Formats: sequence, structure tokens, C-alpha cells
Amino acid sequence: MLPNTLFIGQQLFFLPVCESTSSEAHQLLNKNEAIEGCTVITAQQTRGRGQRGNNWEAEPGKNITLSVILSPSFLAVRQQFYLNMAVSLGVLDLLRSQGLAQAQVKWPNDLYFEDKKLGGILIENTINSLSLQHSIVGIGLNVNQLAFGYPTATSMASVAGHPFGLEKLTEQLLELVEKRYLQLRNGRHDSLKYDYLQALYRYQEVHSYVVDGQETEGQIVGVCEDGRLAVETKGQLRYFAFKEIGYLI
Repeated sequence: MLPNTLFIGQQLFFLPVCESTSSEAHQLLNKNEAIEGCTVITAQQTRGRGQRGNNWEAEPGKNITLSVILSPSFLAVRQQFYLNMAVSLGVLDLLRSQGLAQAQVKWPNDLYFEDKKLGGILIENTINSLSLQHSIVGIGLNVNQLAFGYPTATSMASVAGHPFGLEKLTEQLLELVEKRYLQLRNGRHDSLKYDYLQALYRYQEVHSYVVDGQETEGQIVGVCEDGRLAVETKGQLRYFAFKEIGYLI
């Protein structure tokens, strides 16, 4: 596999089986064996991790499971959610290029088609006092898997009605993520945020959520650069960090 990129995927490790591509990427960083763009890919992840410690389950050989090492030292700590925006848009660009025009980004780290999950992103940042030092970007994308243990999960093949070639799809994914990352590195924060909001699941729509243990109606009106979700509820504008608001689907 040789993606048409400047750096993402140019150093590439393929592991038929591993516990976690993120853990493998951490080891490469700790040994100073990784350059920016280093990508770890596996066909089978035995202890994949999702947001907030959740497990990420995927059928072996059917999906995309990878981690990319980046060095976004140009981003201040308070701006770290822009990296999430850029990566999410890169994955979304892939989905839409494959005919899944209704795919959306679900805050904070998921890709959705209608009301079902297509994939997830987990970004782990190492920071110094002022900026990001390293980021390990984990991407899991349901591609050819057709059966899931959760009714809210789906795949590209389930939606499109045909299977996809994993190798070519992975190449395109790395190319599109790099394209969005270069936008970020060039300081195009406003255009990234605009694209992210236009693609945001339930943006500017009234839906039900769980806040403080109670069901309430609210309308997503924005996302802060630090990652908090801005929701108008009960006539007030409130800002929520991860786990402070739950979606009712």
C-alpha cells in the first residue's frame, strides 16, 4: 500500500493481529522509532479502545483499524479540538466520496449514517505547557462487516449494498485525512469549523438529550475550540464537556 501523501502513511507498519494500534503507536513513539505520519494498521485488534475507555469491537479482516502519529505543535492546548475537527472531516470526506452522502459527524468523535454509527475516532494528545507535542489518532471504520452486536451500528457495505476494497479505501483515507490536517497546519481554522458544523449530526435541530440525569429538549448551536458542545436548552445557552450530555436516539 502506498498512499499519495507527503507524510501520513509513508512510514507504515502492518500487524495481522495486535491488542491495539494505539498502544503499538505509543511504543514506537517511546522508542523514538516513529516519524510524523507513521501509521499502524491491523487486520484484527483484540483490545481496541474507544472514547472514555469503551471497547471497540470489529470483525477481523472486514474493517479499517489504524492509528496515525502526528506532531501538531502549532496548536495551542486550548485549540486541540480543531485536530478532532480535521480528522473527522477527513474520514467524512472518504465516506462521501464513496456515495454515502448522508454521512455526518456526531460530536465528539463518531461518524454516523442517519442514526447509526459507522466509525469512531480516538485522539490521545501529549502536551507541554503551551501546545500539543504528539497526537495518536486512532480511526475505526466499519467497512465490510454486516453483523453487529449493537442495533445502533452499521457499515459502509450495509449502507451501500456492496463490499469495498480495504487496501484502496485505506489509501484514500490517509490521503484525505492528510489533506484536512494540512488545512489545519496552514491555520484555516474558520473554514474547518464551518465545514464541521455543516456536517454535524443534529446541528441546529431540536432533539431530546439527557442532561443532569433528566430528559430535556435542546438545539446544538456550535462547538468551542476546546471541544465543548454549545446547546440551547430551556431558553439558555449551555456548554457541555464529554459525558455531560447524552443523546437520545
